[in-house]
Amino acid sequence: IRRLMAAGDIIRVKKGLYLFAERFRREPICREILANLIHGPSYVSLEYALSFHGLIPERVEMVTSVCTGRSRRFDTPFGAFSYRSLTMDRYSWGADLITVSDSGFLIANPAKALADKVWTDKRFTGARLSDFGSYLFEDLRIDRDQLTSIPVHNFEEAAAAYGSAKIHRLAEYVARLGERPDA
Repeated sequence: IRRLMAAGDIIRVKKGLYLFAERFRREPICREILANLIHGPSYVSLEYALSFHGLIPERVEMVTSVCTGRSRRFDTPFGAFSYRSLTMDRYSWGADLITVSDSGFLIANPAKALADKVWTDKRFTGARLSDFGSYLFEDLRIDRDQLTSIPVHNFEEAAAAYGSAKIHRLAEYVARLGERPDA
């Protein structure tokens, strides 16, 4: 392995995970697939998934994921990857398989990605329902039309899985937003 790395034939992503150098690859590297492999079990979520699904306008460079292990960050030749820890009951629902060429990666559905973001953001308490408007639309810059296009039952599933008042208030806020779009 050292000889292949020295010759530039393979690139070390982390201990035990290597990729062929560009001249040997048939396809470009899919960073989302790589995120699933670097630290697991995990799937892409949080800011990266919000951007992927078009909920936020920003392009997110760091691939953000959730996992059942401890929270970690990896800086690799292919970019930065961060992982936030969730308990198994909070982790185990809401991931979709996206197929790319002959492979696939796991990514949170839009409601799951937003629930993960709200849950892991310690700056936001979500103590009152009225706090969610400014947090979602000013702080996170969530696209209102995209948010209201997500079925409310997805947020209700999130609230049931999380068992958290904060996520229950998120589900309630999104339900009310669907009833009164001007809220």
